[in-house]
Amino acid sequence: MTEVNATKAEKASRSVVGVVVSCKMNKTIVVEVERKVRHPLYGKFIKRFTRLNAHAEAGSCAEGDTVTIGMCRPISKTKHWQFVGVVRAASGVATQVA
Repeated sequence: MTEVNATKAEKASRSVVGVVVSCKMNKTIVVEVERKVRHPLYGKFIKRFTRLNAHAEAGSCAEGDTVTIGMCRPISKTKHWQFVGVVRAASGVATQVA
């Protein structure tokens, strides 16, 4: 019964796709997530960016990679996201191995 509840919790957790901006910290990557919002007066779509710190235990991604991160429990003051997987590797950049 706990397995069923765990799968429901995993499905309910939020995940976003973004680009790795920095992977210089130990077990932490910085992911920049882009969203488009409509200007209230002119109606034009504007790009807004959010930088999120994510926990990456293996460190299997490099700067420029497009990755998926999922929401998790607070790991530190700024880390509330966890690395899920690489969507697309950056071209011309070697993968970092920690």
